[in-house]
Amino acid sequence: MLSDKFFTIAQMGHDVTLWILIILSIFSLAFIIERWFTLGKITKKSEAINKKISATLASNNLKEIEGLSNDLESLEGEAMSCGLAHIKNHGSNGLSEIFETFSLTKKPLLEKYLNFLATVGSNAPFIGLLGTVFGIMDAFKEMATNQGDASAVMIGISKALIATAFGLIVAIPAVIAYNHFQRKVKTILQSLRGTANICLSYSKNKTTGA
Repeated sequence: MLSDKFFTIAQMGHDVTLWILIILSIFSLAFIIERWFTLGKITKKSEAINKKISATLASNNLKEIEGLSNDLESLEGEAMSCGLAHIKNHGSNGLSEIFETFSLTKKPLLEKYLNFLATVGSNAPFIGLLGTVFGIMDAFKEMATNQGDASAVMIGISKALIATAFGLIVAIPAVIAYNHFQRKVKTILQSLRGTANICLSYSKNKTTGA
């Protein structure tokens, strides 16, 4: 019967779901560490050049923007370099589109692996729950074959609940990391939009000869 085949699947299903969660946890941890160092490095460089930009704005000397564009290690400096090159060749026409394209090009690099973390965070508890259901099915079947021994089913259920607990253990760090990295990406993209506005001001300043 179909139900008998499903019980056969349930006997293996609990262990299989645990192995799936272990594999997901390994990948999640690796991606979290990678994003932590990568986005941390980008954020550090972004904060450094933003301090220089603030000093430039405070001095009210937009011509110093040309010097900041030489900092190609930061995304802001790279964006400024592209923007100033466009201004030199085409003026301010299309400058906003240049920065928008630059941001769209860099966004996938900034959000690398984040979709995986979001998927793990939303689905790991369900995988764990599935493992628990398989474990409970197996426990009750074991109870039936052991002439109603309650201790056998209790042990089986306690083992089955491990899958749910492990699913939550995998999901919670993934969700926390995803939200944290998304905030960092949002901050970096906002900084790039600010850089675009500064280049627009520089272009207007250059046009008026101020």
